[in-house]
Amino acid sequence: VQLVESGGGSVQAGGSLRLSCINSVISTHNHYCVGWFRQAPGKERDGVATIDSHGTTAYADSVKGRFDISQVNATRTLYLDMNALKIEDTAMYYCTAQRGYSGKWCQGVLSQPLGMEYWGKGIQVTISS
Repeated sequence: VQLVESGGGSVQAGGSLRLSCINSVISTHNHYCVGWFRQAPGKERDGVATIDSHGTTAYADSVKGRFDISQVNATRTLYLDMNALKIEDTAMYYCTAQRGYSGKWCQGVLSQPLGMEYWGKGIQVTISS
């Protein structure tokens, strides 16, 4: 399984960033769950957003209305569009994948990060005031 993140960086509060991930699980299994998780210094790893093989999305309350997760099957790419960024969004962001699961499992895994089988190396997102 290949997971390669790109697009991180630094931006001022209120700005936008797009994260991309080449995710080889996308469109190669009948059921799968892929998503973004993040970890800030000194904090636990948290779910940000997930999308499954049916296109069903789920978001953490902290990012609803600001972030948008999407996937392009043809290129096996997972995206996270982040808008109205806040200082508290600063974290290492990880692209993840889990084969064989979708639906409610994919929504619930936001609160159970260890349930995701595959993790990318992570990419830093820093929001400044």
